[in-house]
Order: sequence, then C-alpha cells, then structure tokens
Amino acid sequence: MAISDVTMKLNMDRYLRMALEEDITSEDVSANAVMAKPCRGEVELLCKQSGVIAGLQVFARVFQLLDNTFSMEYFCQDGDHVEKGQRVALLQGDIRALLSGERTALNYLQRMSGIATHTAEMVKLLEGTGITLLDTRKTTPNMRIFEKYAVTAGGGTNHRYNLSDGVMLKDNHIGAAGGIRQAVERARAYAPFVRKIEVETETLEQVQEAVEAGADIIMLDNMDADTMKQAVALIDGRAETECSGNVTAEKISQLREIGVDYISSGALTHSSPILDLSMKHLHPLEAPSSPHTPD
Repeated sequence: MAISDVTMKLNMDRYLRMALEEDITSEDVSANAVMAKPCRGEVELLCKQSGVIAGLQVFARVFQLLDNTFSMEYFCQDGDHVEKGQRVALLQGDIRALLSGERTALNYLQRMSGIATHTAEMVKLLEGTGITLLDTRKTTPNMRIFEKYAVTAGGGTNHRYNLSDGVMLKDNHIGAAGGIRQAVERARAYAPFVRKIEVETETLEQVQEAVEAGADIIMLDNMDADTMKQAVALIDGRAETECSGNVTAEKISQLREIGVDYISSGALTHSSPILDLSMKHLHPLEAPSSPHTPD
C-alpha cells in the first residue's frame, strides 16, 4: 500500500494527538508563563541543512490540533529540494500554540525530511537502471505511516505496508512449513488469488526451489554480487527479483548491473539522519494583553 496524501489525512491525527499528549500532560508551563492570554503571532520555518522536504502537512496539522485559527503559508512542497537558509513556510496563530507545538511538529518534519533526503540520494544512484527502490517494515513503532510517506516523497516506493498487505515467506515461515514448496503451496491455498507470493532465499538451492514452487517474487537476501548474478540467471524471468540485505550507497554501485527488479533497504527508515529545520523570529502581531487585563 502506497502512502498517499489522503491516507495520511485519514490516519495521522491519532498519532499526532498521542505525541502531543506525551509532551503536554496538563499544560505548557513555559508558554503559559510568558503568554497568559491568546495573542496572535508569526514565526518562520527555516531550513538549516540542504535536502528534500517531507511532512509539511503533518507539521501544520500539529498546530491545527492546538489552535483552530492557525494558518501557514508554504514556500515549497513535499518532495522539493531545499537549501540551507531557505524559508520553508510562514506560520501564524496563537503564540501559545506555536510555542507548545514547536518541538512535536519539528520532530515529525525533521525525521520525515531526513528519510526523504536519504531516499532521494539512493534513488539517484539507481538512475537509468530500471530498478525500483523499496522500503521495508523496519520502521519506528507508531511512525510507519509517516516514515513510509517520506520514502515516497524522496522518490522511493513502498513495499508492503504491514502484515495484512502481502505474502512474504521468510526463513521462519519456511521453517514452520517444512520447506519452500510446502510454504508456497499453503500460501496459494490460503491467501486471496490477487496476492503475490514472495519468498526469501539465501542460497542458489533455495532460489531453484522457489522457482519450481511458483513464487511470484524471489528475494535474494544477503547474497554476494556473484551469487546474485547466478540467481538472476537461474530465475530467468520466471519471477520478479528483489535484492535485500545491508543495502548501502556504497553497495548500490555493485548492484546496478546485476539485473534485479527491486532493491529494498531497511536503512531508509531505520538509519536516516534528520534534516535540521527550526522555527525562528517568533513575534506578536498584536499587543499582548496584560495577564491581569480582563478579556
């Protein structure tokens, strides 16, 4: 399942509320101390590193949950390359909400933009090959929808979203069934016919067994380049092929010419550094009320 804007809008609020509740158990003491009453303010969102932006609607939604008067002017959109020092957006709203939501909103935006930036770098290394870069389920708990969306913003493609989204028979499934043939046969009998069946293999013998069992996709897991070349030749177009296992930028150059259809990388979501952004130059747009002045 690809994470679209619509999917994000339908699902993100419950996670954002949990994150805000984690950060604000009863009140934001610091914000309320300096701004006792509502006061509209403005603040800039600035990029402190060059990269690919992702998660702007998530960032904005954090403040919307705190303040129904919040508004944001966008100067770029998800998937755009941004430069260090660039103004990404201009925010307006109740100063207390801007202060209280700042860290939570930035945490999401920085994390998602870091993933998009890393993904874009990896996608660029695969240009001209016809190979599709995939993510995995190696995501942060309760962050999967955001992290997988960020992969697509960076030009990558989502693998299955969760365990309900496709059949992947890994080593322990195969062990439980008694072999690749038995596992594929059981999956064919149980899973809906619209589901493809992917089998993880680690040796050429397992590749041969997966081909004979009729697997739709064969994953070549943690194989060296020479073994993968032999595996692709052995499969000979009878199944789609996916390479996986410690895929890094350095390793991509070795994988370009092997002839696989897909390369999956858990590092896109579990090891991407954040893209540094900050909210700066907050100021009131009206005269703040005295704490003792009646509304």
